[in-house]
Amino acid sequence: MCSIHFCSVCSGSFTISLKYLFCKNDPMISMTPPVMHVHTSYREENMSSLRALDSYLKEKLIQWLSPAALQLHHITWDDSASLLEKIVAYEAVHPISNLIDLKRRLGLGRRCFGYLHPAIPGEPLIFIEVALLKNVAEQIQEVLWDDPPIPESEATCALFYSISSTQPGLAGINLGKFLIKRVIELVKRDMPHISTFATLSPIPGFMQWLLSKLASQSKLNETDSVDKSPSSAFCENLLDPEEERALLDLSLEFSTGKSGMEVMLNLLTSRNHEWTISDTVSSVLKPPLMRLCVRYLLQEKKRGKALDSVANFHLQNGAMIERLNWMADRSEKGFCQSGGIMVNYIYRLDTIEENANSYFSRGHIHSSPCLRC
Repeated sequence: MCSIHFCSVCSGSFTISLKYLFCKNDPMISMTPPVMHVHTSYREENMSSLRALDSYLKEKLIQWLSPAALQLHHITWDDSASLLEKIVAYEAVHPISNLIDLKRRLGLGRRCFGYLHPAIPGEPLIFIEVALLKNVAEQIQEVLWDDPPIPESEATCALFYSISSTQPGLAGINLGKFLIKRVIELVKRDMPHISTFATLSPIPGFMQWLLSKLASQSKLNETDSVDKSPSSAFCENLLDPEEERALLDLSLEFSTGKSGMEVMLNLLTSRNHEWTISDTVSSVLKPPLMRLCVRYLLQEKKRGKALDSVANFHLQNGAMIERLNWMADRSEKGFCQSGGIMVNYIYRLDTIEENANSYFSRGHIHSSPCLRC
């Protein structure tokens, strides 16, 4: 099966094979298990060859998907129904609720650009949504429900608020980097009054990381109190003394816990995000959440790069972290991912390449001086 498909790629069935590869996630490896369940020994002996073939095909995809081979398309309400249906289906960051929502995102004060490949017409490989604003937005509601939008001639900021890849098989191929650069060039050419290029981005891994840290540290603290001996380097208080006191004061009325971290954990895991309803509770949680979110973005790394997937994407593209925004996404998804916090990344044309190179070579993260953890 693998060799047959490989031959079809090389022999000229380009459109079908390319589309097939796009739809596969890890193309060769993902399609081999049904065959190899029958021959376990074959699987063990040939896995290295299959991985080599997979690597070869990935290299071919990178060649086929070079910026020169892709078409940048300005997606509008006048495009075909099939293309617009794909935009609705593939939007991965902020779901499009209905046709009115879609029309707003493609209308005045908004732009949507996608990369298409000539071999698969009408099929966007990746697309980005842009809002033209006076200032860098602090809340996603400003972008999604800005009605009516400001006159485009008054805009000074192009805000990238959603970028979605449509093909699982392209995981690991950074088309987004080229798309963002092309869009910046296009917007700069057509609207020279736009001087700021920024994002309003989710922080998808923050709450998972924080809850895991709070749970493990609370458990260590509980063990220490029983054993009367500290757990050496594993024990860490994530809270400042003032944050600890404020959270313990909350425990008298709003939650339970023997430590500030335990109180914080209980509040953040409450049903229906009840902590967001009370101004008192949210005002106490804001300082530690914002500070720890800065730490998560700037210091928590995996293999020398930012742990957060969205942060890693923008940083490797040459952006810098500019600002955190409290209660920027009050949706269920926003609270689950990051406690409602969102981040602005800034793309400064004169430092994009320098930032990208220092991040790639040294893992250095460029950020605004006002961000402290």
